[in-house]
Amino acid sequence: MMNEEQVNVIIQRWRDTPGEHLDLEDYQKFKDFGSACLTQGDCEQLLTFLQDEKNQGLIKIMGCVLIAPLIKDVLKKGKSLDHCQAAITHLITTCSPNELLHSLLELIEDIAPGAISETILVLIPHLQTVLLQLEEGKAAGVGSALSALQKQLSRLPVPYTRQQEEADQYGVCRCCHALAAFTKPFIEEVKRKNGNYITNSEDEELRTELLKFCMWSLREPLLEAELNRDRKSALWLFAAEIMVILPAIHESLSELLFFNSVKKSPQTDSSQSTESRACLAYLLFVQLISIDSFPAVFSPVFVLQCNMEYINQLLSSKKESHLLKGLALYGKSLESVQDNSLTVSLLELRSFNSVPKNLQRVLKDCPIQHLRESGLKVFQLFINKLDHEAKHKFFRCMLKTSNHGGVESYIVKNIRSQVECSMQPGNANRWFLGEELLSLLRLVFCLPQGAQTDLLNSMDRIMETLNLLRYLLIRDKELKSTADAWEELYRIKDEYLKVLRVCISISRGYYSAELKALREDQKLKAKEARDAARSSGLVKRMTVKHEKVSNMSPEAQHQVLQSALVTFDLMESLIVRIEEITEEKVKTPSQTTLSTSFEPLSPCSEN
Repeated sequence: MMNEEQVNVIIQRWRDTPGEHLDLEDYQKFKDFGSACLTQGDCEQLLTFLQDEKNQGLIKIMGCVLIAPLIKDVLKKGKSLDHCQAAITHLITTCSPNELLHSLLELIEDIAPGAISETILVLIPHLQTVLLQLEEGKAAGVGSALSALQKQLSRLPVPYTRQQEEADQYGVCRCCHALAAFTKPFIEEVKRKNGNYITNSEDEELRTELLKFCMWSLREPLLEAELNRDRKSALWLFAAEIMVILPAIHESLSELLFFNSVKKSPQTDSSQSTESRACLAYLLFVQLISIDSFPAVFSPVFVLQCNMEYINQLLSSKKESHLLKGLALYGKSLESVQDNSLTVSLLELRSFNSVPKNLQRVLKDCPIQHLRESGLKVFQLFINKLDHEAKHKFFRCMLKTSNHGGVESYIVKNIRSQVECSMQPGNANRWFLGEELLSLLRLVFCLPQGAQTDLLNSMDRIMETLNLLRYLLIRDKELKSTADAWEELYRIKDEYLKVLRVCISISRGYYSAELKALREDQKLKAKEARDAARSSGLVKRMTVKHEKVSNMSPEAQHQVLQSALVTFDLMESLIVRIEEITEEKVKTPSQTTLSTSFEPLSPCSEN
């Protein structure tokens, strides 16, 4: 430890030595001197030293090395906070901007995981001042600073619920607000230029860096956040700031979304670029941010067609925030489209093929109920927008590929609705009456695994199919107009019911045996429990000696098996009723068609 006299000697030597002759050891000793002052609580003394007129040449050369220890001391929020802030301000106005920028970027790179937001909030004002002082390389400096700051911010968990956002435990909301304020003077620089006549490469580079900042912000944190225009939270306001920045830097929202001009700027990953634009589309069309300034010349079908790429990107994710935004964007994009207007040619587009597949995955596999419910509403809305031929093709595709009883039952229900609509005066069309309908019914009245079909998994589809068959037989007048079609329907019906009866018989036998075995097993367990209770208590844990594949509790297994047997009885009752209707039609072929009002014998689950 040097005494004061030794320190003064060294300081004097530094003053007398030209900058180019100061070596790394001198820089380290200067940093150690400043750190020692801070450690001993002598920040006021250090500030006096930094402000001493005799030391200004020295400070200008070596002062940058003190930025890091001063920032770390500020983060401790000790008694000398004001002196430390004043010392930093003096260094910022005295030292070389390029060297300061380098020091500040190093500090950002080395932020400790537990101090990310606090460090960012301390650094941002000073970083802005340094960048504004740069005479050359400002755009590159702004880009490096924004990239480093956003990289650190991306390490923090984004608040999702209202309570998390209000608490802002990790400081994400405060950092976003600070970042928006940080960019304002640079945005003003770009605004002063006419975007159509930017010829200076430095100005264009600055505009590009600000665009990259916006695109990154759209992906992180805004894509992860829960946004609600009825509750203008901190992150919603940040989203509004981003939507204001884009036109301010002469970036057209319609070009970004529909003509993908963002490809002009370097992007690290095309999927990340798509995610950013997907969030942009969500903010514009769902949250309605900046919608008033969006051109109204685009048709609803064109908007839907362009948004399908973003919808597909969002629905292919497994994150709740992405799925929620994807479903909302899908629904809003469809709402403006006229019913029965989407043509079959659109279904041939890759995005129109991929989105329903991803939507099916949400309906089948998503564990979050409100997302499944929203998905079902959007699924129906999409069906409503298809024209008759497109509906026919879509239903065929779903029946062939969905492999899910709930989805298939929903399709069958829609087929019945289309048949019923087509029977109304003036609504007749060949896709849901006559030969084209029969091609669809061949797929409906089909058991994929024949007599070995698992009726429990296919229950929803089978019940809806039987209800459809019953409806068609009751509404025979319209179908009988084509004799060949009517005969083919009977043939399809006979073949389907024949296989279904065999399947029910096999399944009933299997599930009855399982139920009997389960009851015997429960009796055995009860006996073991009584025996154990009578013993001296040596056996404390009972085991099931005849455990089935399922890990459900015996009570749950019993309920499932009993429910299956009841379902088989219901299926058989529907089959019997269908046969009765068939016999009545054969006996009285000229009988007047029954009322068009029809209620199925059993409700069908839409899960």
